[in-house]
This record gives sequence, C-alpha cells and structure tokens, in this order.
Amino acid sequence: MDPLSDVLRAVRLNGAFFYAVEATAPWSVESLAARALEPRILPGSEHLIAYHILTEGTCWAGLSDGPAVELRAGDVIVFPQGDRHVLSHAAGQRLPGDTHAASPDCFPEVVCVGPPGPPSARFVCGFLGCDRRPFNPVLGTLPRMLHQPGPAGGWLALFARQVVEETRARRAGASEVLTRLAELMFIEVVRDHLARLPEGQTGWLAGLRDPVVGAALGRLHAEPARAWTLDALAHEVATSRSRLAERFMALVGQPPMQYLAQWRMQLAAARLTEGGAKVATIAAEVGYDSEAAFSRAFKKLVGVPPGAWRRRP
Repeated sequence: MDPLSDVLRAVRLNGAFFYAVEATAPWSVESLAARALEPRILPGSEHLIAYHILTEGTCWAGLSDGPAVELRAGDVIVFPQGDRHVLSHAAGQRLPGDTHAASPDCFPEVVCVGPPGPPSARFVCGFLGCDRRPFNPVLGTLPRMLHQPGPAGGWLALFARQVVEETRARRAGASEVLTRLAELMFIEVVRDHLARLPEGQTGWLAGLRDPVVGAALGRLHAEPARAWTLDALAHEVATSRSRLAERFMALVGQPPMQYLAQWRMQLAAARLTEGGAKVATIAAEVGYDSEAAFSRAFKKLVGVPPGAWRRRP
C-alpha cells in the first residue's frame, strides 16, 4: 500500500480553476486568503490550495507575513494552507491598491497588472479544491509555502502550456482534464518536498520515509478495517511494541491506534459524501461491528453524527 496515494484519493482533490496574468513592471499583487475566495472560485470545496506557475520572465513570491523567493520561468510556488500571499516585480515590493479581491475569469481571459507596456512576467494562477476535514494528514504536515524550481521547458512549463490549450480550446471533457493536470502538479510538488525533507524532520510525510513508521502506515492503510492492536502492528512490521509506539509518536505526533481511528473517519466521511451506502455498510467497511458504535465514534471525532455529515450542503 502507498499511503500517500491512499490519502490523496480519500481527501478528494477536486476541481481546478485557472487564470492568466500578464504583469508589467513595476507591479505587485496580493492575493486574499483562500477561504475568502472559496465561494467564488470553487463553490462547494472545503479547502483551496493556491499555486502559481511562472511561464515567462522573473518575479518574487512569498507569504504576506514572510520572506519572498525569486521565481524563474518554469518555477511553481504552492500555498497548501491557502494563506494570503504576494507576487511582485521586485523583492519586498508592495504597491498601493495591489490586493486582488475580485473574482477573475477563467482562461481565455487574462488579468493585466502594472502600467501599460510590454509584460515583464507572465504566469498562470490556479486553485485546487480538497477536503480538510475530518482528517487530512498530508495537508496537516505541509509547510505554508512550497517552491519547486523547474527549468523552462520542463514538466511544469509543459503543464502550464497544456492548461492554456485546454481552456482555450474548450473541448469536451476539458474540466476533468484540467482537474487531473492540477492533481498531477500538486502530487509532483509534494513528492519533491518529501524527497528533500532534511534529516530530523517530523510529521506525517517524514514518517513515510522511516523504515518502521512507514511500514506501519502502509499496513494500516492496506487494511483499515482490521481489528488492529499495537502488538499486532508491531509484529507485522517486525519491531517491538515499545519501539513502534515511540517512533510513531515522535514522527506522526500521535499513537498508531489514534491515527487509525482518525483515518477510518476520513474514509467514512468520504463514503458518506460520495453516495447512498447505508451507514451500517460504511461502519463495517471501516472496521466497526455495529452502526451504533461507529456513529458514536464518528460524532466524537468529527463533531456531528454520520447522517448530519451526509446532509451537509
């Protein structure tokens, strides 16, 4: 079992929204926090992941309350937590009236910023929707900003060109293609971040790299409905009970059985949202012998009963 793929499926990466920007120096744009844009950008999405791909020129990008990094053509910058952020012609540049609060149109419309003249930078702005609740271990372990360099002509530049082509052509199935492209981009950035994590880093992604914790996560994700105990899990990954408990807590931040309980609720929440399966059927699928026990556990961890979760707008 690949826990990263498993989680990305369960948190339902969904929907994609793109628009193009042509910027003429001097310029700066400050984006509102994603939660303020959700009703206009991707209605119905629980959380928005914002990102930008520079296709031409150079610029600077960073959190509104943090330092900026320089972007070159082909680079992508992602704001997984949907924080307010700034893009600008020069490091630290903030021009009056640069907050972008309007709802831009999707391609083929282009947003122009800065004074009249030839653009000094062109970039694609995008948003990807996903579930944050009840449990999204990937989102919870990612930093507020991810910068992935990508030389011009690389995969990310190809992604940006494909986005432009799909949105302008408006062919049948374009919405689904764009969503899948955005998913692939996000997964590539997360995998790159995972590969570059420094030694000593903690968090769910760091746990995937650990021989003991990674193996334990793989077993839990492979059989979430199994009646796991700490002893049984330790036996499966060929380690001692105490070592597993210590390593799991140090890296993931919670005991293995608590993690399993939360993961089961994420699986159940997705099933409740997706279709009309009976609550008793979903309870059995995630390892509960009775509907009543499952409903109590669901309300305790999620805050509402399964039926109320299903009826959410």
